[in-house]
Order: sequence, then structure tokens, then C-alpha cells
Amino acid sequence: MGECRPFGFLIGLPFAFIALLLSLVGAVIWLLGSVLSCLCPCCVCCAGLANIAMDLVKLPITILRWFIDQIPC
Repeated sequence: MGECRPFGFLIGLPFAFIALLLSLVGAVIWLLGSVLSCLCPCCVCCAGLANIAMDLVKLPITILRWFIDQIPC
């Protein structure tokens, strides 16, 4: 992604906005999962839920990078 590809960035913006909304949901799930895993460390599912939520938080950047990489020079 070293080159400037504004067209790919513009095409990816609507999808990144949807992913941003999903990342906010992921942040809330991550906070709840973290609190639950602190309260009850025997709940392994809370740790897995927190990991999935972190993937949702990283989703907007991943989508923008993918769209930018798809546009040829």
C-alpha cells in the first residue's frame, strides 16, 4: 500500500463505514467479554468472544486496505 490510490480509497469508503459500525459493536462486545472474563475466569467462551470482537474492531482498516490493493495502477 505504498502508492497513493485515491480511487480505491473512495470506492471502499461505504464499505468501511459499514465496517466502522460493526467495529463499534465489536468494541462493546469486547468490553462485555473482558468484564465477564474478569468476573468469572472459568468462562473460556468470553475470551473467544473478546477475540472475535477484536477482529470486528480491526475490520474497517482491513476492508480499506483490501479495496486499495484491488485497484491497479
